[in-house]
Amino acid sequence: MRCYFQAFLLCMVFTFLSLLYVFNQLASTLEDRDDWNLKEQGIPDRRSHGSGHLLRKKPGLAGLRDLEEGLDRCKSLSVSYWNPYWRLPADVCGVNCLLEPSLSSAGKDHSDERSHLAVVACGLRLEETLTMLKSAVVISKKPLHFYIFAEDDLHDGFRSGLESWPRTARTKFNFTIYPITFPKENAKVWKKLFKPCASQRLFLPLILKEVDSLLYVDTDIIFLQPVEDIWAVLSQFNSSHLAAMAPEHEEPRIGWYNRFARHPYYGKTGINSGVMLMNMTRLREKSFKNDMTTVALKWEEILMPLLQKYKLNITWGDQDLLNIIFHHNPESLFVFPCQWNYRPDHCIYGSNCQQADQEGVFILHGNRGVYHDDKQPAFRAVYEAIQKYPFGENMETSLLQPLEASLLTTTNTYCGRASHLFTKKLKQSIMSVQQDVPQRR
Repeated sequence: MRCYFQAFLLCMVFTFLSLLYVFNQLASTLEDRDDWNLKEQGIPDRRSHGSGHLLRKKPGLAGLRDLEEGLDRCKSLSVSYWNPYWRLPADVCGVNCLLEPSLSSAGKDHSDERSHLAVVACGLRLEETLTMLKSAVVISKKPLHFYIFAEDDLHDGFRSGLESWPRTARTKFNFTIYPITFPKENAKVWKKLFKPCASQRLFLPLILKEVDSLLYVDTDIIFLQPVEDIWAVLSQFNSSHLAAMAPEHEEPRIGWYNRFARHPYYGKTGINSGVMLMNMTRLREKSFKNDMTTVALKWEEILMPLLQKYKLNITWGDQDLLNIIFHHNPESLFVFPCQWNYRPDHCIYGSNCQQADQEGVFILHGNRGVYHDDKQPAFRAVYEAIQKYPFGENMETSLLQPLEASLLTTTNTYCGRASHLFTKKLKQSIMSVQQDVPQRR
């Protein structure tokens, strides 16, 4: 009898171990299937920073150096709109590799210098966005990666527009085109907030999970200084900073937020989100203090509750939501000077951006449609000069001199009288690029 009992116990042990093995294999299979589904949808692996994609917690170039070992596994496989990174084999780094063969041959040291620039375009913004991207390319000396979020009917226009540029220009940048993407359950609400698709910028950290740091700009931006210069601001972040923006106003007497806002806002006059530099790794990891609950919330958890609470009180859409978030988390924001986001408000009532008065305008922001009407002819002159400049021509004679001549006709306006600030930094940028031309040849 004892032998039968021992045999029974032995069988039970083997049965139990067999069941453990089966469940372990089943769990592993389901996990692999989920990972595959995520990759098919273009969603990176969520298990850790080290599996599936490379991230860095240090901002800017310092963090990129930490990726050297990971970048060694990149293969010379071209990535493009037709061959996106989520369809590549597991041993190819996707967007952490340079996208064009011409740049790939330059080696990984060159790839470490890239600035990552994102823009969102909907409606009649194709030409304006291409002009913004053109200003970034002609002024910058280091390579760029463009992340273009656009409505489906604009994709062909962006692709054909960028690929029509001469090869000398195209070797300076890579681009990836994305569809407009909002959470399914609230997509219509987010898309109609303020301007069409403007709130897409709020979801960039959740969509571009493989990207560590990113410079977001509105379509109505013109770069007058190389993109790598504002990208270098990342190195000025302290351990708490996760984003950088400029104040909405310099002069409280003409400020909008301090006079009219019906919701919390950052600082004395609020912040403007038209130029927004982000360490998205930190942004994804931080838990944000808020006025809705005593529990700090992650980025993906805070956006919809915030909109539901303040939807009747906000005027400028996603920018207002950012103001509310950083009002409660001021230690997380690095504020850069107004010359990095120079708008008509800085000169329409007389110059009120002291940093621009001293050093010139670095980034021109033609909000309120001033590139396309006659309200601010000085802003329009800069936009049209960049738009009409022929790639490859001498930038001093074909860009700077025609622009200076056009600006002379705008001195009947306050901004026109300050227009020498528009060309001050541009002139230095052009001289630097022109000096570098012989070396490239």
